Amino acid sequence: MSANQAHAHAADSIAEHDHHGPPPGLLRWVFTTNHKDIGTLYLWFALIMFFVGGALALGIRAELFKPGLQLLDPHLFNQFTTMHALIMIFGAVMPAFVGFANWLVPMMIGAPDMALPRMNNWSFWILPFAFTLLLATFFMPGGAPAGGWTMYPPLVLQGGSNVAFLIFAVHMMGISSIMGAINVIVTILNMRAPGMTLLRMPLFVWSWLITAFLLIAAMPVLAGAVTMLLTDKFFGTSFFNAAGGGDPVMFQHIFWFFGHPEVYIMILPAFGIISQIIPTFSRKPLFGYESMVYATASIAFISFIVWAHHMFTVGMPLTGELFFMYTTMLIAVPTGVKVFNWMATMWRGSMTFETPMLWAIAFVVLFTIGGFSGLMLAITPVDFQYHDTYFVVAHFHYVLVTGAVFAIIAGAYYWLPKWTGHNYDETLGKWHFWLSTISVNVLFFPQHFLGLAGMPRRIPDYALQFADWNMVSSVGAFVFGFSQLLFVYIVVQTIRGGKKATDQVWEGAEGLEWTLASPAPYHTFEQPPSIKEDSAHPGTPLPAH
Repeated sequence: MSANQAHAHAADSIAEHDHHGPPPGLLRWVFTTNHKDIGTLYLWFALIMFFVGGALALGIRAELFKPGLQLLDPHLFNQFTTMHALIMIFGAVMPAFVGFANWLVPMMIGAPDMALPRMNNWSFWILPFAFTLLLATFFMPGGAPAGGWTMYPPLVLQGGSNVAFLIFAVHMMGISSIMGAINVIVTILNMRAPGMTLLRMPLFVWSWLITAFLLIAAMPVLAGAVTMLLTDKFFGTSFFNAAGGGDPVMFQHIFWFFGHPEVYIMILPAFGIISQIIPTFSRKPLFGYESMVYATASIAFISFIVWAHHMFTVGMPLTGELFFMYTTMLIAVPTGVKVFNWMATMWRGSMTFETPMLWAIAFVVLFTIGGFSGLMLAITPVDFQYHDTYFVVAHFHYVLVTGAVFAIIAGAYYWLPKWTGHNYDETLGKWHFWLSTISVNVLFFPQHFLGLAGMPRRIPDYALQFADWNMVSSVGAFVFGFSQLLFVYIVVQTIRGGKKATDQVWEGAEGLEWTLASPAPYHTFEQPPSIKEDSAHPGTPLPAH
């Protein structure tokens, strides 16, 4: 089907429905195939899961506030750490980015909707059932999974009935991700407005196109790994059981071959969001648009050949350790290109510091700290010392919290007026930013010191020498966690009313979504806009009048 035919087909299907908006009532949300409704469902689901995962995190930090076992016994503590990670990764960060993709990709490329709207509905509704199954394991004999989110055998196989539920839930999450990814790829490749060439697409669209290919390549690998776990547990196979001739280290190889691209699945859309926000508030086009596209593609490619840097301590051959050390350092190059391009965009721009820009700048600074600690972990002989300590915990939380989560919040503030038609309270937004940014550093920065001093990960109790920094970290955790309630208040207040937003919302914002009314109409681009490129600003599409 050509792009024009796809547009015509989508426009016809829209014409069959009520032009003026959605059907009223609860069933609208159950049966909806509208990309904006589904994007909204994903974002609310991610927010709820963020608070569920966050509550588990606060349980972990409450236990670690001082030495000695106070609140959680060791087995329950392991359940909390395992479930916190699974919920945050698969339930909060990934669905939030899919929500952004659903809302914004059609609006940014001038498409009337996603290419496969019914599959879009399915890909969302699988998720609440998957997480209901996963959370139900807390109430089963033996409790929830307690083998770590990486599900390493033989430890994870010592669980009871939770193993089957965990694996089924992971399969459902994977199916949802693959369906969402197929939808994104088909939409971007087939439904762009006339004149919207690939190198005129906004960087957020590019980042999602590349992320979608990563999802399709990586998720089936995870499915294979957990299916082998299932047969080892219930059908007597020995893929990972050394007593039967299996190899538990093989699981680590298969898992991390998924797990490393997964890390980039959670950060590339964040790069896309930040690449939209920084040019807007710098009043300048993005510096090095094409180099940003190539850097994103390079990161995606290299992410498949660095997986064993998680495994330097398993007894790899020296040549393997050298290969994975060098490739891990190599991936810092395209990431560095992105950081320098963001800085060059801000350089001599007419910068203003509205809430989305504050979050974006904090992202650049704090994500870079996470990147530097990642480079430290890449050095094999040094990693022997850091491995499985709190230094690693600090590293990946700087990448995933001050990276992915900060970008999600930045994007929410940036597009919220376009979604709701109201401006949020800028003063409250800044309070939320400063409370979060200060407390998140109080929470995670001391964990570097704990790790360098030798505190292991995933322990419910610790020696007295670690007490002070753990107390500091736990205080930061509670301030950061409760600050997010302010975010919910701001979002709900904005949905309910407030100062009317203009169509462009932000002075300096470029792109098709800012040519639409605020709030964005239920059906957009029934006639595809015609695109001309802003010759002075490559990569900036403008509607041709």
